[in-house]
Amino acid sequence: MKEMKITAIENGTVIDHIPQMNTFKVVEILSLMEKDNVIMVGENLPSKKLGKKGIVKISNRFLTKKEADKIAIVAPGANINTIRNFEVEKKEKLSIPDIVESIVKCANPNCITNIENHPTKFHVLKRNPLMIKCHYCERVMHKNDIELI
Repeated sequence: MKEMKITAIENGTVIDHIPQMNTFKVVEILSLMEKDNVIMVGENLPSKKLGKKGIVKISNRFLTKKEADKIAIVAPGANINTIRNFEVEKKEKLSIPDIVESIVKCANPNCITNIENHPTKFHVLKRNPLMIKCHYCERVMHKNDIELI
């Protein structure tokens, strides 16, 4: 079997094991097309774990906790590798946090978070499939109802 080689990055972030259908959602979350970062995106790559996977490499960019939590919503189980001097400095497997704050919009139009400029807060009820409950109005939302801020 032939393999494709993707250039290594000196410094930056590699997001690997993204479910194939969410690769470009990760690119969108990080606004990578709007920035000057050098990015490499691979999609439909073979994966023993997922069947097909995506990968995103971003030169000279490191993710914040909030960005990692957003990615965890669409790609739980993905790996984030921090690269410095061509070496993996840190490897982290993403998981959805127990409390999701300021990254998801409440689906209830009457929720205080949609009426006033108030940060959102959700409690994770179930991870697979994802189900969260608004801390303020107690609206339960399922994966298909979730809109990232």
